Order: sequence, then C-alpha cells, then structure tokens
Amino acid sequence: MADLHDPPLPWSTRLWFAFACFFRVLFDSQFAARAWQARSAVAALPPSERPEPRGLERDRAGGAPEAAAAAASEPAPVPVAAPAPHAAPAVSSALQLLSLLQREGRLVDFLEQDIASFGDADVGVAARMVHEGCRKALRSHAKLAPVRREDEGEKVTLEAGYNPSEIKLIGNVSGTAPYRGVLRHRGWRADDVSLPTPVAGHDASIIAPAEVEL
Repeated sequence: MADLHDPPLPWSTRLWFAFACFFRVLFDSQFAARAWQARSAVAALPPSERPEPRGLERDRAGGAPEAAAAAASEPAPVPVAAPAPHAAPAVSSALQLLSLLQREGRLVDFLEQDIASFGDADVGVAARMVHEGCRKALRSHAKLAPVRREDEGEKVTLEAGYNPSEIKLIGNVSGTAPYRGVLRHRGWRADDVSLPTPVAGHDASIIAPAEVEL
C-alpha cells in the first residue's frame, strides 16, 4: 500500500482517476469489494508518526551538552569590516578650468547672459570674443587630439572589440560588429592637462571674484 504521506496527485490526474474508479466500481463487483476493503483498512490505520529531526532526537537522548560543546569549540566568525565609502570626486580641477575659461573668454558671463533680446549681429560679435579667449585658455592648459584620424564624412569600419568609450554609434544601430558607417565627428581626447597650482587658502568654488571699482 502506498505511503499516506506520498505527494498529492495533480487535479487532472485525480479527475481522470475518479471517473475510472466510478465506472469500475459500477460495473466490476470484485473491484468494488476490494476498494471497499481498502477504504475500511485505511480508516482503521492509526495516525502515522513522522520521524523526528535528528537534532531533536539527540536532544531527547541527552545529546544537548555535546551539541553545546561543539558549538562552543567552533571559532567565532571574524567580523568583516564594512567597505570604506568612496571618496567624493575631486571637482577642484574642473572648477579651476572653468575659472580659466571665464578669465580669458568670459564664458560664464556669456552663458548666463539672456541673449534672446540681442540681434544676431551682436551675438555673433560676442561669440567671436568668447571663442577667442576660451580657445587661448584651452590650448594653454590642455593638449587635445582627435580620437579618429580620418576626416569627417569618410567611411569607416569598426571591427569587433572596438572601445565604446571612444566611439559612439548613432543612427540605425543593429546587429554586431564589424560596423560600417560614416564618420560624423572625430571626437576629442585629452592627451595632457596642465593647470596652475592653487595657492594656500584658494577657494576653487569662486569661479570669478566680484569686482568693486573705487
């Protein structure tokens, strides 16, 4: 006879089995008698006792002291130090470069100025002055080089393993490398940056000091 603690049958199997037993009991008297005897035998069985877990059996048999001794003999776990929080990114160099662009080309003044009321000619004159000063500051403190040596508009092929931080795919991007397309922008790479050493007590957050005429 099957164990009373066997896994339950799924609903579809029970439905089929119920129909099969119904017609078998209805038309087979011997099967009906055996089924009735099995039903009576199951009803007369005492409730089954599940085996106790081994740990509980040892406790009841007096094994609790041994378990406690074994737990005491195990080495205590070594506390793991929490990872140190990441340091905040240094922004002084970026602020220093912005200060240089402001000093040489008045970049911040130009960007913060509302130019909607100015004519195109006035904006063009101001933009030329900003461009000249900012270009001077940039070339004085940074050495830039194009990421790609081809001219813009040329056809290029990107083989598998290209560096996605150097090349950005635009347009209809699908499939896998190699990719064939047209170079729309060569990109820029900073090969060297040389910024002035700030003096003691310098506040990098001051992009441009206020000016007071006496």
